[in-house]
Amino acid sequence: MDSVIDKAFAAALYGEGHEGLDTGASLLAAAPDADAELRRRGEEYLRRAWRHGWQPADVVRLVRRDLDAPHTRLVAALIRSETAGYPHLPPRWTTQLADLADTATAPETGRPRAQAQPRDRFSDATVHLELYRLLLRLPPIEPVGPPPGETVPGPVEGEPRTLTRIRALLAKAEATGFPEEAEALTAKAQELMARHSLDEALLAARTHAKDAPGACRVGVDAPYETAKAILLDSVATANRCRAVWNEAFGFSTVVGFEPDLEAVELLYTSLLVQGTAAMTKAEAGQRAAGRRRTKTFRQTFLLAYAHRIGARLAEAGEHAVTEAAAEDASAASLLPVLAARDVAVTDRAERMFPETTTTRVRGATDGEGWTHGTAAADRAHVPPRNQGPALP
Repeated sequence: MDSVIDKAFAAALYGEGHEGLDTGASLLAAAPDADAELRRRGEEYLRRAWRHGWQPADVVRLVRRDLDAPHTRLVAALIRSETAGYPHLPPRWTTQLADLADTATAPETGRPRAQAQPRDRFSDATVHLELYRLLLRLPPIEPVGPPPGETVPGPVEGEPRTLTRIRALLAKAEATGFPEEAEALTAKAQELMARHSLDEALLAARTHAKDAPGACRVGVDAPYETAKAILLDSVATANRCRAVWNEAFGFSTVVGFEPDLEAVELLYTSLLVQGTAAMTKAEAGQRAAGRRRTKTFRQTFLLAYAHRIGARLAEAGEHAVTEAAAEDASAASLLPVLAARDVAVTDRAERMFPETTTTRVRGATDGEGWTHGTAAADRAHVPPRNQGPALP
């Protein structure tokens, strides 16, 4: 059995093109007694990916981008099977695994999707080998947490009530069709984020807690990924975090303290949903007027939206910090704490990414798209993360 697997892998995984894949798939299709070992090898490739810094959401995102639906269903099923054996999982993995439920399970049967649509053995083996070829070639990346098996269990706690309220407010902002209501809900959510973050910072300072910056990865998916990466960078900077975009693998790594990382994930997702909804509405108006430049309009719209959001967050943040320090003695005492945390975040980001590059943004060529995108960002009404005033 092992010799069949080894021969199939030698032909399929270490070469290019379809000839080796066909040879390997033929060998596996003729050896049904190798199925269990084939699956076990897939789990081994996942463990290798975890050791190299990858997390479940990263792997699924890349498979979904580069391969097809059967490969995505297979990798989701393998991840759920492989991670089931660990007594403790790293932070954020539980949420990532929960997000795999819809990918790995067929709603009409409740069975794993990889088994819900029967395929002939040759096709099934081909899917396995194409997936394993991708997994085998995953390079090491910067880890944002320990791999499974090295996690020290902490106290079992539920999500803070404040974050639950924030999620609810942002969900309502995304769902409403009234811009004024979305603005009010987003502003309230941001106010709660600010209070949560400042409380955590003060608590850490007063108790001399050995709090250190962490990191998380946020997917930046095509299309229009440059605009999305710029939007994420703007939100991260406004929330005292640093974002580094890995264009090749479709994610940004955000470095910061845990309460700020949570805020970045929540706010970025909500702003992207709101911006996409505004773009769709504006595009419909353009199409009704007879315009057909859909792609350039969308790309320019999102670039303008990201650019304007970033400018407003930066301007309002500086103004609000100055006012808070002048009006509130407790806020003034907080400034050295925030400055120390900024230094710690910058140091962690530079150690994780000692070499970064900048790129010139291209594609903002549609005047109407820029105008509508800027207007949508103005309507987003996102205040800074401290307790400063809302944007006008």
